[in-house]
Amino acid sequence: MAVKGGPADSRTRSTVSICIVIGMCVFFYILGAWQKSGFGKGDSIALEITKRTDCTILPNLSFDTHHSKQGVSSDLVSPVKKFKPCPDRFTDYTPCQDQNRAMKFPRESMNYRERHCPPQKEKLHCLVPAPKGYVAPFPWPKSRDYVPFANCPYKSLTVEKAIQNWVQYEGNVFRFPGGGTQFPQGADKYIDQLASVIPFANGTVRTALDTGCGVASWGAYLLKRNVLAMSFAPRDSHEAQVQFALERGVPAVIGVLGTIKLPYPARAFDMAHCSRCLIPWGIHDGLYMMEVDRVLRPGGYWVLSGPPINWKANYKGWQRTKEDLEAEQNKIEEIAELLCWEKVSEKGETAIWRKRVNTESCPSRHEESTVQMCESTNADDVWYKKMKACVTPLPDVENPTEVAGGAIEPFPSRLNAIPPRIANGLIPGVSSQAYEKDNKMWKKHVKAYSNVNKYLLTGRYRNIMDMNAGFGGFAAAIESQKSWVMNVVPTIGKIATLGAVYERGLIGIYHDWCEAFSTYPRTYDLIHASGLFTLYKNKCSMEDILLEMDRILRPEGAVIMRDDVDVLAKVDKFAQGMKWNTKLVDHEDGPLAREKVLFAVKQYWVGGNQTASA
Repeated sequence: MAVKGGPADSRTRSTVSICIVIGMCVFFYILGAWQKSGFGKGDSIALEITKRTDCTILPNLSFDTHHSKQGVSSDLVSPVKKFKPCPDRFTDYTPCQDQNRAMKFPRESMNYRERHCPPQKEKLHCLVPAPKGYVAPFPWPKSRDYVPFANCPYKSLTVEKAIQNWVQYEGNVFRFPGGGTQFPQGADKYIDQLASVIPFANGTVRTALDTGCGVASWGAYLLKRNVLAMSFAPRDSHEAQVQFALERGVPAVIGVLGTIKLPYPARAFDMAHCSRCLIPWGIHDGLYMMEVDRVLRPGGYWVLSGPPINWKANYKGWQRTKEDLEAEQNKIEEIAELLCWEKVSEKGETAIWRKRVNTESCPSRHEESTVQMCESTNADDVWYKKMKACVTPLPDVENPTEVAGGAIEPFPSRLNAIPPRIANGLIPGVSSQAYEKDNKMWKKHVKAYSNVNKYLLTGRYRNIMDMNAGFGGFAAAIESQKSWVMNVVPTIGKIATLGAVYERGLIGIYHDWCEAFSTYPRTYDLIHASGLFTLYKNKCSMEDILLEMDRILRPEGAVIMRDDVDVLAKVDKFAQGMKWNTKLVDHEDGPLAREKVLFAVKQYWVGGNQTASA
């Protein structure tokens, strides 16, 4: 008789146990895969998103230009809030540079022309209309010279600047001959004069700052020399200067040298320029020249055309006394010497200075009593910070020939080279390897984008904005003379990356998206936003950010938003209520990735036939 609990019985129990364990593993593996797929969550939104994340384009999402009204898509899980059009008087509404609000602030030092944004209770929660007859701008390069009258129906500049060859009205278009106050014979000839001193041709000068830009003809004509200018002018009595610039397809923002620092990082621009920009450079102990020095790269150039340069020959035409003009030029020369700018040319009414490459090559900097150095340890901390009459310190160098902060390769090599700020460890927590990985990732993202929006790389979108630019990877991946990108680095981000963006030969600006951007309505053809709504979660209203996107986006302009699936589900509902057609697609790595991409197209519609109140 066999004994109970013998060897055979033990083997049977072991076999059963193994089978049970294997069965449980298989069960939980299948359960986990089922849950990851999105079908095991019992969530109606997730189910709807899964259904819609294929790689096809819905019929209602079109990237073509039609200039006609289209119906709003209704493939929604639940009803959405529909936004009404604003009254027609808000056609050119610029919330933070509103004329009525501006007049409540002091005129001293142009304070009233600076940013003064409305409080939350005064924000408009409606869609800013395009003017009657609005059409898509001409494609570049024709847009440089012609702007449809219906898009900017203001003739004041054609009268006030008639003799200066700024802009001419011809039937249903404005024509821009390329003239300016200091270059009535054309920007090309003026730039040729500068090129005899400044090396545009070899790629060492790539980024420029144009203060008091007018209609930005200087920046427009620099583009064919592969120089990208950030132009700014205040919203003043000359209507639509910046609006004209952007309609022409030239980078520009509403801005002024007043009391707060410019929204750019230190050592950003290869060149700065003032062509009769009416900025009083000599006042406040050289405050404004010191701010230009902060944003000017070591070895960069500053160009000043017009009063008081060559005052001896021109004082009668400028209707100012010789004594006044002489005192102004002497003050400018004194401040330039204090800043260690070397005067490299003065010809006619144009003078050019060059900033020293480091402090070691600046003898006067060793005389501490003559120089007031800024105490701030972060020269890039500029958002709403007051300007001070002090000199921004340069990074230390080991020898007199070394470029402070690091030498930069000529463009286009610098576009993908490791920026000196990263190579030298000046951006905390960012390595050269992380930068190269980011660069590679954005090339992959842009390739996937272009599979959905076939017009992305064709020049269909001239003015492009990246609302959360990081290191400028998106802009670098689409770099072309057919388009330009305004790289926006949010001020609430953990690290300041805008300096690296400029070191790549790109342009951009600091901004807080809880406020309106400093531009006119309808000035961008395409807007890209990666991780923006996650970044601003619990900071300000998603609705406010989306309405601001709608304000600055042209009719039939496109939007690409990349974010977490749950975030984009909420964005999608708002977008549908703003007359946007939308399409949600999977991450290029597949449907299991929580990050998705929402494509949108703003429908064409204009004011004049809408009945709504703000």
